[in-house]
Amino acid sequence: MADADALAPSLQPILDQKTLKWVFVGGKGGVGKTTTSCSLAVQMARARKSVLLISTDPAHNLSDAFGVKFGKDARPVPGVENLAAMEIDPNGSIQDLISAGGDDAQEAMQGLGGVGNMFQDMAFSIPGVDEAMSFAEVLKQVKGMEYEVVIFDTAPTGHTLRFLQFPTVMEKALEKLSQLSQQFGPMLNSVLGARGGLPNGQSLDDVLKKMEDLRATIGEVNKQFKDADLTTFIPVLIPEFLSLYETERMIQELGSYEIDTHAMVVNQLLFPSADNPCAQCNSRRKMQRKYLEQIDDLYGEDFHVVKMPLLVDEVRGTESISKFSEMLVKPYEAPA
Repeated sequence: MADADALAPSLQPILDQKTLKWVFVGGKGGVGKTTTSCSLAVQMARARKSVLLISTDPAHNLSDAFGVKFGKDARPVPGVENLAAMEIDPNGSIQDLISAGGDDAQEAMQGLGGVGNMFQDMAFSIPGVDEAMSFAEVLKQVKGMEYEVVIFDTAPTGHTLRFLQFPTVMEKALEKLSQLSQQFGPMLNSVLGARGGLPNGQSLDDVLKKMEDLRATIGEVNKQFKDADLTTFIPVLIPEFLSLYETERMIQELGSYEIDTHAMVVNQLLFPSADNPCAQCNSRRKMQRKYLEQIDDLYGEDFHVVKMPLLVDEVRGTESISKFSEMLVKPYEAPA
């Protein structure tokens, strides 16, 4: 492949895409997803007025990366203007999801008592619901378009792919709840009538309407995820067989979900000098070159492939992350 055919080895085109709202950063465990997502968020905050960085990884490394304790509520990242961060617990409940549609809907579901528990059990029978629950927090945080861009530091590949199925999974769950309510509607109305109705004088129809409104919101998110102007996914990998294999599988699945991906970050590259006496370094660099050639063959024509060096020091703290982030937009030049 000629060099002229290759796209720029930079994430600058991502920063320049002013319509972009959702950015997912993901890959195999241990490849530097968090460092990459934090670095991208720092660069994005320089290009946009408000950026939210969210960790959906149960391991949560954002706090360690920036040296600041983050939680389930967004808080500013000290030293980085226009950037906020939060860490979402991926373990949730159906009530958390319903609360995204409003406090009244949550109270109504609780007011269903045992029948509400049956709805919850039925919803949880759908594969992938556990991972999908964390997105309820996201819906609440970005409600009202407070942030121009939302960047996700995702869990390892398998969990991430299930997370990205969220809109489809929850549409199925809400559809099942709707079917159940229609099937058992008369019985539910009788039970609720005997109990004096739902909180705040709501009817079962009110609850179902809120569920339908929520389903409409989820449908809009699903539509946005499939819009390349609004959403993109950035795979992060290292030049090793398992990481490259998993990345290729993930890119294929992203295509099946109709989610755009056109940039990737290759981390932990060695650049030993020609006269380096370290046999292990030279041997590993030789192995890395082999996989870099495969990466270029597979993705060089269609992807912005950013190649990042393995540094001597750990990338921790705002200053270190900011310095590392520069190499996402300006290609690293190995010393002679």
